[in-house]
Amino acid sequence: MSFGGVATQYDRARPSYPPALIDRLMEWSPHDVLDVGCGTGKASRLMIARGCAVLGVEPDPSMAAVARSHGVTVEAGTFEEWDARHRMFDMVMSGQAWHWVEPEAGTAKAASVLHPGGHLAVFWNRGRHDPETAAALDAVYARIAPSIATPSADLRPPVEAPEERVGALESSSAFSGPEVEEFSWETAYDRAAWLDLIATHSDHVTLPDSVRAELLDAVGDVIDRRGGSMPLFYSTLLVVATRGR
Repeated sequence: MSFGGVATQYDRARPSYPPALIDRLMEWSPHDVLDVGCGTGKASRLMIARGCAVLGVEPDPSMAAVARSHGVTVEAGTFEEWDARHRMFDMVMSGQAWHWVEPEAGTAKAASVLHPGGHLAVFWNRGRHDPETAAALDAVYARIAPSIATPSADLRPPVEAPEERVGALESSSAFSGPEVEEFSWETAYDRAAWLDLIATHSDHVTLPDSVRAELLDAVGDVIDRRGGSMPLFYSTLLVVATRGR
């Protein structure tokens, strides 16, 4: 719930998802899609544009309001407590949010609302800096905000899919799989765009105001010293499991 205070900034600054990911999801020809933790509707909008009927579930009212402003239908609540009212879906998806769902309860809930043969597709954008930029930023974090000197998984992802993201799926008798895929892409950030982005991450949002301000200034100075722009190398991690028939 830390994102509500920066919902508009989140919608503006957070990256979307690569077309190749959406192409992959559409290979299963979903029509009725449930978006768990839909946030401001970034993934929902991409699926709606492909002709899907998408329903979002989102616990934060400010994030949900932004999603609705983009034409996404959203119901309030956490996925674990959300009432499906006997509705069934071809796909349950979750972008940047499945790690907030209790693994066993979320997996069981997803199985209960999926048609046989339907898919649970959860995915995350993970970005990496080049080694020199990473070293310069690490020094700043260690000096100013040591509590988050190890950045969130979004900013410093593990090489493999974390066990907590796939373990409940592997042990569930309701699903086959999971399968893990990655989609690589890159972009560049100037000072303003990067500070806008990192200020939406929960570990930054919850810092004391004075510490966050000093940290953002110092991070911006790193970007300025590197010519005013830096590349970020993204991989979008997709974990897919299929509901048994």
